[in-house]
Amino acid sequence: MEIKKVGVVGCGLMGGGIAQTCAQSGYQVTVSEINDDLLSKGLAAIRKRLAKSVEKGKLAKEEEESIAGRLKGTTNTGDFADCDIVVEAAVENLELKKKIFADIDGICRPGIVLATNTSCLSITEIAVATKRPDKVIGTHFFNPVPVMKLLEVVTTIVSSQVTLDTVKAFGESLGKNVIVAKDTPAFIVNRILTPMMLEAIRLYEAGVATREDIDTGITLGLNHPMGPLTLADFVGLDTMYFITEAMYEETKDPKFAAPLLLRRMVKAGHLGRKTGKGFYDYQ
Repeated sequence: MEIKKVGVVGCGLMGGGIAQTCAQSGYQVTVSEINDDLLSKGLAAIRKRLAKSVEKGKLAKEEEESIAGRLKGTTNTGDFADCDIVVEAAVENLELKKKIFADIDGICRPGIVLATNTSCLSITEIAVATKRPDKVIGTHFFNPVPVMKLLEVVTTIVSSQVTLDTVKAFGESLGKNVIVAKDTPAFIVNRILTPMMLEAIRLYEAGVATREDIDTGITLGLNHPMGPLTLADFVGLDTMYFITEAMYEETKDPKFAAPLLLRRMVKAGHLGRKTGKGFYDYQ
């Protein structure tokens, strides 16, 4: 099936980035939110990113207008009925995702792919909430989506080869390098990255080193673009907490258990860049 129109569930940081990337790649895009306020904020964030690209000379004004013209916002999931693929990018909550998939399964045409942008949850559990589990697959984009070149495609024991081939080709059409993983907790990247970030938090919590020295050690010692505590603030400490909880629940491996400091920071609302305070102060 040729993909011409893409649906995106959620217009937050990840959903908005996915919608923008698809529109920039020439697709007609319908992106949804649960209310008009969140939809307006999400679309405004996309327009701001596009305008900044124009200011930096990375995008022509005419291209900006064409991209914006290919984006349609909605609060009615019924508008996904004519989409050729739908990518869900809601918060990392399994029950919520299962409900979303059950809903859009009843709206979308038979045979089209339904993809989830989850970074850690079981794709299989999401798939069986639909009547087309062979057409459900994981598409784990990385933040910021318009910039990051990687797309992690996650298959289940019931995903068809046609579904995998379709999504790989779709990802490549977005300019992404596609890697494929099986449906195991946190897949490839987060399975490796998360324990390192959690260990950095434990070191800081135990007073072994300052946050600055921990981050400098990783940026200069391992040549990473940012240290693990800076990265945690960038990702969002609530998001990181949800990921670790899901991984620990699935594996019971203590290396995935959230440190007490992370739990306390999330409870206090110190979620990183998005709230102005995390391991560092951004206010």
